[in-house]
Amino acid sequence: MLFLYNTAIQIARLLLKPLSFFNPKIKLFVAGRKVVFTILEQKIKPSDKTIWFHAASLGEYEQGLPVIEKVKEQFPNHKIILTFFSPSGYEVRSNNTVADVTVYLPLDTKSNAENFIKLAHPEMVFFIKYEFWLNYLNELKKQHIPTYLISGIFRENQMFFKWYGGFYRKALDAFTYFFVQNESSKKLLLQLGKTNVAVSGDTRFDRVATILEKDNTLDFISEFKNDTLTVVVGSSWPKDESLLIDYINSTKHRIKFIIAPHNIKSEQIHQLKSKISKKTLLYSEKASKKLADFDVFIIDTVGILTKIYSYADIAYVGGGYGNPGVHNILEPATFGVPIIIGPNYSHFAEATALVNMGGCTSIKNYRELNAAFEDLILNEDFRSEKGHICHTFVLMNKGATELILKNISNDPI
Repeated sequence: MLFLYNTAIQIARLLLKPLSFFNPKIKLFVAGRKVVFTILEQKIKPSDKTIWFHAASLGEYEQGLPVIEKVKEQFPNHKIILTFFSPSGYEVRSNNTVADVTVYLPLDTKSNAENFIKLAHPEMVFFIKYEFWLNYLNELKKQHIPTYLISGIFRENQMFFKWYGGFYRKALDAFTYFFVQNESSKKLLLQLGKTNVAVSGDTRFDRVATILEKDNTLDFISEFKNDTLTVVVGSSWPKDESLLIDYINSTKHRIKFIIAPHNIKSEQIHQLKSKISKKTLLYSEKASKKLADFDVFIIDTVGILTKIYSYADIAYVGGGYGNPGVHNILEPATFGVPIIIGPNYSHFAEATALVNMGGCTSIKNYRELNAAFEDLILNEDFRSEKGHICHTFVLMNKGATELILKNISNDPI
């Protein structure tokens, strides 16, 4: 079966180059990997001590960031190597300040795994949440390099738990320890005979909790808000926006909207703006404008949504009509903001928990969206109660990073 896996990787490698001529994301995926070994040779000396973190994409990076920061503090003489699989992670965070070297992870061939680990020569490795690349894991196991999975999630439909998944189960032997998010993941690993597992929770709670300690001031958002009840729409997709536009255009309430779409391509931004009948402004057009005069503010840039959530009275988080589902709800939750999402959230434990607790409301259609907004807008106590549930939920689930660091601190390195 490993032969079939390696064959599939080789086929993918051959297909990626021609596909890159037609797809900008694949073009970045291919081009970025051409220089990985050169960068490692230039920036990592044979005498350097290193620790390697791997994140599939941006979400996993944000999830692992508290651990990366604490490991960097605990091992100040080690260089941190950070790898991404996806361009949507690498292109946004390639200039991060926490890692000494940030590169794409080369495709999972046996030769790439051998060469990467030879050049990086990590003394400890962390995979964040998932992505189980068999050749890399086999090489790490072969070289007896301590390897950890942090904020891991396992589900019974994964290949590890199928009758034909023996070669995947074998790869799990590479892990020194599994730090998983929930009891169901631990139970599945125990069924495989893996006793080196602890339920640590989700490190994202630690990350978002620290947001409150930072300066989240954005003067232009404060000027726009102008002490008016404000709905912040984060990471919206067209399906989300079609419902929201109807509400924005029809509501008679004195209320403002800030929309930060998932896709900020110019054509789609201007399409969105053209459908809104209220007085609407783009972030890129805000210079010399009296922001308080506008009703809707469309954020056609990236990197400031977290701070914008601090100004929200109500948050709508997008993605809940797509697959796998809703985007990050923990950022508005940490500010104590009640949240509305679409119907697809079952793959996300934090969203499921907050819906069950009442801090987050899931809607399926415009009628339910309208009812959810009306309840929150008209009843300040109701809005405050739901926001308090969200904030408390974040605080109650802190501590994953501390537990992970405590368990690795005694490992030789």
